Amino acid sequence: MFWLSRIALRVPYNYEMKIAVIGQSLFGQEVYKELRKDGHTVVGVFTIPDKDGKADPLATVAEKDGVPVFKFPRWRVKGQAIPEVVDRYKATGAELNVLPFCSQFIPMEVIDHPKHGSIIYHPSLLPRHRGASAINWTLIHGDKKGGFTVFWADDGLDTGPILLQRECDVEPNDTVNTIYKRFLFPEGIKGMVEAVRLIAKGKAPRITQPQEGATYECIQKKDNSKIDWNQSAEAIHNWIRGNDKVPGAWAELDGQKVTFFGSTLVDNGTAANGQPLDIPGASQPGIVTKSGLVLFGNDGKTLLVKNLQFEDGKMIPAAQYFCSGGSTAVELTEEEKSFAEQMRAVWKSILTNVSQIEDSTDFFKSGAASMDVVRLVEEVKLRASTCQLQNEDVYMNTTFQDFIQMCVRKLRGEDGEEELVVDYVEKNINNMTVKIPHQLFINGEFVDADGGKTYKTINPTDGTAICEVSLAQISDVDKAVAAAKEAFESGEWGKMNPRDRGRLIYKLADLMEEHQDELATIEAMDSGAVYTLALKTHVGMSIQTFRYFAGWCDKIQGSTIPINQARPNRNLTFTKKEPIGVCAIVIPWNYPLMMLAWKTAACLAAGNTVVLKPAQVTPLTALKFAELAARAGLPKGVVNILPGSGALVGQRLSDHPDVRKLGFTGSTEIGKHIMKSCAVSNVKKVSLELGGKSPLIIFGDCDMDKAVRLGMSSVFFNKGENCIAAGRLFVEETIHDQFLTKVVEEVKKMKIGDPLDRSTDHGPQNHKAHLDKLLEFCQMGIKEGATLVYGGKQVQRPGEAAGGAGMATESCLLFIQLLNLRFCFPAVPGFFFEPTVFTDVQDHMYIAKEESFGPIMIVSKFKTG
Repeated sequence: MFWLSRIALRVPYNYEMKIAVIGQSLFGQEVYKELRKDGHTVVGVFTIPDKDGKADPLATVAEKDGVPVFKFPRWRVKGQAIPEVVDRYKATGAELNVLPFCSQFIPMEVIDHPKHGSIIYHPSLLPRHRGASAINWTLIHGDKKGGFTVFWADDGLDTGPILLQRECDVEPNDTVNTIYKRFLFPEGIKGMVEAVRLIAKGKAPRITQPQEGATYECIQKKDNSKIDWNQSAEAIHNWIRGNDKVPGAWAELDGQKVTFFGSTLVDNGTAANGQPLDIPGASQPGIVTKSGLVLFGNDGKTLLVKNLQFEDGKMIPAAQYFCSGGSTAVELTEEEKSFAEQMRAVWKSILTNVSQIEDSTDFFKSGAASMDVVRLVEEVKLRASTCQLQNEDVYMNTTFQDFIQMCVRKLRGEDGEEELVVDYVEKNINNMTVKIPHQLFINGEFVDADGGKTYKTINPTDGTAICEVSLAQISDVDKAVAAAKEAFESGEWGKMNPRDRGRLIYKLADLMEEHQDELATIEAMDSGAVYTLALKTHVGMSIQTFRYFAGWCDKIQGSTIPINQARPNRNLTFTKKEPIGVCAIVIPWNYPLMMLAWKTAACLAAGNTVVLKPAQVTPLTALKFAELAARAGLPKGVVNILPGSGALVGQRLSDHPDVRKLGFTGSTEIGKHIMKSCAVSNVKKVSLELGGKSPLIIFGDCDMDKAVRLGMSSVFFNKGENCIAAGRLFVEETIHDQFLTKVVEEVKKMKIGDPLDRSTDHGPQNHKAHLDKLLEFCQMGIKEGATLVYGGKQVQRPGEAAGGAGMATESCLLFIQLLNLRFCFPAVPGFFFEPTVFTDVQDHMYIAKEESFGPIMIVSKFKTG
């Protein structure tokens, strides 16, 4: 399961009070709505006056509900309460004042008037960070913990007794916006409602704030948010993110005031390549790279800034700082002109104070605020679902003309996104040029592993190296998980309509189909799969899997559940299925692409993001898949591919606290270890597909030809590297000898050879270690007394019929004894193993109990009746 099922139960609240809500904004609106749902009577809403003809969101919803709304421009004059204002407030008869977010000074005559007093929401863990810029200073100081306080209002500045507090972790790259959206907004609403419930029950505490640890910081404004470059990279990063988006940390660049947004700390192991930018006061010049502007602290460490805003309000990607002029305007089609006129009407409905929307009309200079940005983005989605905008897109295209040009380019797929750069390894093989990525794929880019570490991936057909592949390190795992988490929590993927998500997965399946010959060729080279089988099964079934799950995207839904003895129309219980988050996938080497598809497709359909470790010996189709996923338009960070060792990469994924689920296919021993690591780390969900030993029973009255055909298929399909292979065949003694004779006859007809040869039946085993394991497996069977009927050895390449290489049981045994049971064969190119048949296998034998995972038929006979 790649989604979470939540059960929600809404129960009416029985402790009702008369409440005055004093405040503003969406936060105030949501608190107001939840209080009414709890059964309380809101006797009045006191908020700010309309701005540019637009009411505050709190006022808008209250007016629709018929609740009295008061829009006093001020409550006090020269420090004294305005009597008329106080009287109008008192006339509401409020028993409690709730101040979810209030920018006005409320006189004590109002604060102390209600029976239960007044409670206020404050976005910090008081007594730390008193003052109006509490969230900003939480980040500026680099606090590891943040949160909010609901406290009883008094005549001090955020000094009243504490009613309740809730805390959260502050992530290293959090901004005011991310911590607000992730925790302070949703949990703050719940906290305010919970505080009112405690008051209604008479259980609300009044905890005096301690003096120890108390701080008060000034209000952050533009004039005091200039960046001090003479400090560490982390301190500069904290200053920028603490002022992002309001008021905005700034510095002088080329003689003008430029504001910095979207700061992240950077791993200093990788050198930045780009154009230097002189920054007055900085310890060294910044570097404009394709990822953004790299800045340096006085400790030599670095941070990366994503966006820059100039004094005229224009915002640009920092990577485009040196770009001149901008792109040429595109000419609109008739359909695009119709879209433009629809958007002109939307702008007019938002900018009610502007008489006419011209091409030069500036969204923000005409009075638009941050809430208007959210509305504009949503209005675009309603009219063009394929145009997925971010708030930053509006900030970067502030005039109507620039905004329409940006939307049209996105609709055309010409939105100037960074071109995917792939350092291909090219092979002329199978009548085509195969282009193979060989680096890690992290956050939408192919990158070298930390420290530039690589390893060789081997072609099992001839034992030669196909190419050098980047070998992921622990630091690479951390980067990939961080990218996946960011894509899930803050990126386009997490906000995307499920139907649009399905559209992208369908597009990915189409691209895989376009490249199916190339994928099948890579699979044959890297895993030894016979090309025709790879085309039909490894690749063909993978394409079908992605198409199947693409159709599921908009059909994952919960259900409503009847409740016994519930009062009619008052109680509702329902389940809601939600994506889990970052999913780690560790896949085996026998069906590299198909194993990827089975796990990844379901994961993506449910809305999760993926960090996948392919088997170290077969990484290439996974990396090709990553390329196709990027070209299909899957956002950065949704899919990440990390070739590397299980002990390093697999273990780190099992231990990582930000991985919410891990799927593994492989041995039972490793599966047990993974389950333990997942439990100890963060009790992450685990799906395990482990070893097996499936039986096939053949009775005396069978259709012999069919039994032989199905028996061979169940053992020798895909060179026996098959998780559902028949590990043991039980044959009734009356037909045992006949069955074996026919099996050997058919095995001798099988052509062993180059997997790219269309006439080949049986390609090389996947890798050298597996070939050695199969030889040892046969050795163990002979040693314990099983009868080797056919095969049991490595064979030469290429493509002779298997029949010319067969051995009788006695000669094979003698050959093994002469080699002191070591199977020290002369080195031969390729990892070809002859299809093998054992009989007289007893239940206690090693080969009867253990899975060979190879083309070895284990036959035991049973008596009739």
